Amino acid sequence: MRRILAWAPLGALAVAAMAPLLLTPYQLTVATYIMLAAIVCTGLVLMTGVAGMVSFGQAAFVGVGAYVTAALSTTFALSPWIGLVAAIASAAVLAALIGLITVRMSGHYLALATLCFCISFYFLVGNAELLGRFNGITGIPPVTVGAIALRSEAAGFALVLGALALVIWWTRRLLASRTGRVLRSLRTGTVIAESFGVDGQRHRLIAFVAAAVTAALSGWLYAHVQRFVNPTPFGVPASIDYLFMTVIGGSGQVWGALLGAALVTTAKQELQGLLQPVFGATTRLDMLVFAALMIVMLHRARRGLWPLLQGLISLHLPAPPIVAGIDLPSGRARPTPGLPVLAASHMRRSFGGLVAVDDVSFDVRAGEILGVLGPNGAGKSTLFNLISGTLPRSSGELSFLGQPLASVGARDMCRRGLARTFQHVKLVPDMSALENVAMGATQRGHCGLAAASLGLDRAEERRLLGWSQHLLARVGLADKAWEAAGSLPLGHQRLVEIARALAADPVLLLLDEPAAGLRANEKTDLARLLLELRADGLAILLVEHDMEFVSELADRLMVMNFGRLIACGQPGEVRANVEVQEAYLGVAA
Repeated sequence: MRRILAWAPLGALAVAAMAPLLLTPYQLTVATYIMLAAIVCTGLVLMTGVAGMVSFGQAAFVGVGAYVTAALSTTFALSPWIGLVAAIASAAVLAALIGLITVRMSGHYLALATLCFCISFYFLVGNAELLGRFNGITGIPPVTVGAIALRSEAAGFALVLGALALVIWWTRRLLASRTGRVLRSLRTGTVIAESFGVDGQRHRLIAFVAAAVTAALSGWLYAHVQRFVNPTPFGVPASIDYLFMTVIGGSGQVWGALLGAALVTTAKQELQGLLQPVFGATTRLDMLVFAALMIVMLHRARRGLWPLLQGLISLHLPAPPIVAGIDLPSGRARPTPGLPVLAASHMRRSFGGLVAVDDVSFDVRAGEILGVLGPNGAGKSTLFNLISGTLPRSSGELSFLGQPLASVGARDMCRRGLARTFQHVKLVPDMSALENVAMGATQRGHCGLAAASLGLDRAEERRLLGWSQHLLARVGLADKAWEAAGSLPLGHQRLVEIARALAADPVLLLLDEPAAGLRANEKTDLARLLLELRADGLAILLVEHDMEFVSELADRLMVMNFGRLIACGQPGEVRANVEVQEAYLGVAA
């Protein structure tokens, strides 16, 4: 049943192929415009809904595709198929050049940068003599397949329908892959991706270019179906419409792009005709009514219409099948127990006049648990960030597996064998627990964008998801695999984080308050798991506020206060230290 419903929209596309037999030429033209907009919105799903980047420039990329093929087809009499290659290549190169600058921006800065691009493109083509200025280019030839010219409304409809089906298939295939998981994690920022060895900015650029390419494809189709282009459809209002369609349908949902495009396009086409008999032929109340309808929809379905429909349907669906667990062998040589995995010397980090970590030296060895204690503000999490490469150190030395590190980055440390959890849980809320754990195994796979696009990564995906399921079972959450991570209790979310860190196949595990939010029985299970990992030769650096929990687990304890290391040694010795009692407990025993 689940599989049938999952592919029901694709069946609807197949049924849509019969539309030329049922619709009038006007209705067929409207349906074609809906699909052209849906192609653009599918790219926006990748960039905005999935990767979390807002763009007001998509109409400009549609224009790039339309104008490139129009110029080549009319001025140089080249085949529209050559125009397709040129349109996609031009959009990809232009998006890459723009994206190298803009994707590093965040918030409204990225939106404003793409808005400037859209305005610039509109006036550039509107004032270019070669492109017909604001009058545009006419006489664009239709697409030909063999000796058949696709001139009619029905032929144009079929061409656009085929392109839409291809774009939807490719997007779904991409999002279900290793690359797709990385893209989906970017909505929460690049910290998760970078911490597990992935270049977050590079994947933001991939999403930006992919959205531009799909927009250019829509522009190519528009030019050869309409057979006339001018700057008007490629300005800022059109970009806002595309973004609006995506949000209304559900910005994170591929099928939402089609639903949003259909709803907005149909409403704009039909509302004026419905209102004219009541308010007269010159009425423009259609836009007011349209705005009111959209506000009501967004109020009732804040994540968009498709997620709302999907939520209603999912209540009647059986749970997806549990993935078979696979215990992948370690791809790293384990250091000899007792040898230092990480050694830090005179580590220091200051933020202006505030010294968060001050002259801290320690090491953590293979097959041991080193507990880190201290009151709030002691510098424990900052120390974690220095070790993991999230923050650069102001001074001091660091070595990993005996190799000195002049500078470290989060991606580099992950590749060397370090994995971590966070003080404040960092999961992708709308991804399942299984997919979140698989994020940790990203570096254990090799298939990239091309393999994912062609479906050549299926065997690797089975291994990575099987490995992730095995680790979920190890932390006691095998039955939660397909639940959205954001819907899990805090304690379970912390366990998912631990499983994700283990998926990276580390030799050093940094755990930042993993027992926070856990019940007593869950703490017992966590302690058992950590002892098993220690017995496997893993080095564990454990930050906790629960002194009793840490003391029972740790081979050694180190205590920090005001950024400085005030004690380090056996748990009993450290707990008896007067300075520790005053700093951590607030009073000497």
